[in-house]
Amino acid sequence: MGGMRRWDTLLLAVLLISAVAACSGGSRGSESSSGSGSSGLAAPGGAAPKDIVPRGIHKIKHVVIIMQENRTFDNYFGTYPGADGIPMKNGKPTVCLPDPKLGHCVRPFHDHADLNYGGPHTAKDAKKDIDGGKMDGFIRREIAGQKESCKKRFFNPDCAGSNNTPPDVMGYHDAREIPNYWAYAHRFVLQDHMFASNNSWSLPAHLYMVSAWSARCKTRNPMSCHNALQNPERPPDDIFGKHRRQLIRERGRVPPPDYAWTDITYLLHKHHVSWGYYLARGPEPDCRNDQMTCHWTMQSPRTPGIWNPLPYFQTVKQDGQLKNIKNTRAFYRAASAGKLPAVSWVIPNGRNSEHPPALISTGQAHVTSVINAIMRSPDWNSTAIFLAWDDWGGFYDHVPPPKVDKMGYGIRVPALVISPYAKRGYIDHQTLSFDAYLKFIEDDFLGGQRLDPTTDGRPDSRPDVREDEPELGNLVRDFDFSQKPRPPLILPIHPKRHAVMREPGQRAAHPECAGRAHPRHAQARCPRLRRGQR
Repeated sequence: MGGMRRWDTLLLAVLLISAVAACSGGSRGSESSSGSGSSGLAAPGGAAPKDIVPRGIHKIKHVVIIMQENRTFDNYFGTYPGADGIPMKNGKPTVCLPDPKLGHCVRPFHDHADLNYGGPHTAKDAKKDIDGGKMDGFIRREIAGQKESCKKRFFNPDCAGSNNTPPDVMGYHDAREIPNYWAYAHRFVLQDHMFASNNSWSLPAHLYMVSAWSARCKTRNPMSCHNALQNPERPPDDIFGKHRRQLIRERGRVPPPDYAWTDITYLLHKHHVSWGYYLARGPEPDCRNDQMTCHWTMQSPRTPGIWNPLPYFQTVKQDGQLKNIKNTRAFYRAASAGKLPAVSWVIPNGRNSEHPPALISTGQAHVTSVINAIMRSPDWNSTAIFLAWDDWGGFYDHVPPPKVDKMGYGIRVPALVISPYAKRGYIDHQTLSFDAYLKFIEDDFLGGQRLDPTTDGRPDSRPDVREDEPELGNLVRDFDFSQKPRPPLILPIHPKRHAVMREPGQRAAHPECAGRAHPRHAQARCPRLRRGQR
């Protein structure tokens, strides 16, 4: 009972934050990201101030990266007070994006729905969504993705949901739909300028997550690799149709990719640092070319796919590290026993990934379960959890991504830092990408060694060292290593959801659809209200 009372109190606080945000549109006067909040700084020779590494970083002995799917910052935290959220005036969005179907513009709106559809999210779509920095192409691209060839093919990144009118890419959620995520932001660190490492879809995003690059290699020589923003080599279970039949006819099989460049596990193995990559058994969340829908394939430690690229890296096979790719059950056992590896990645399946049409509540339950397991673990006092979503999924965001090279950054995504040493209720405004996770791992466990072909002992042809990009912030600023380790925050896996649930195929809530009398132009686009539904 005491735990439930504490949760109810926290939920009330988070809902009050949501209410304040709805009225004010969010303050911009939150705490600055300057300063590390730590004592005992150690700086490499010539290091810029933001690259100063506090000695306290080594209190973190376990880094856990939880990577979910297909959301933007504005979609989940666009009304969070103090964050760089949806531009508002007097509690109403000031931005309005053109909708060719409706014949007028559509403003961001609160979406109660648990099921979203999103929009297409290839490299081409990213460019058109951003539209030279105007960030106004999201609805046009969603409409372009609503085509006959996409029907009944879930998780295809070229597509958008066929029943998605009004456009739910303009919808946003708050503590009423995602109370646990807002509770973590309230108690720990919310990052409001985390950008996907690449301006494209899931396979390149996961390649960047483990190697700071997405490439295609001509031979097994690491120096033969070159940039591949949209089309790195794909796993066999991500090749379909005529191409698959042709490969089988010509070669007798679909050959696996060969990722010849260097990934972070090479350095971890070289420095005797333990790691684990944990997969939830179930349907794979994304499919070929990151189209919105396609045939589901089962992902498991022994079934590599676009969310599990490590088995195709030469280094993982050569170092005998394939055994480190495991089922999430192994993660829960390790957490319970206090035997988490130094570095963990936790990857969902299609049903709990939050990738449309997966339910938001199911994804939040999965993430909460993982975090609760860590917080109950003997390892909690020495753990840092980095939670993020791999790409934007076609949803609206108002912040143009910085351009650091030909590959990125991509559109902004939600991100949180959860740790006993994380600052409380802190909003980090630094420019970040998933490269910052690798940078933190390298500074904590590898003495600052980067994935740098000139110094890491395994040269490849990557065009830059992403961890050393001048624009990239430093995650150590999100910690106060001088503070006493903070107690865990155990949350209910299935919190009360203060919202109307949407069934598959039911359309999004929208201001034009409120009440029973719809404007003529919206009558064909609004769902009929069921009894008791307002």
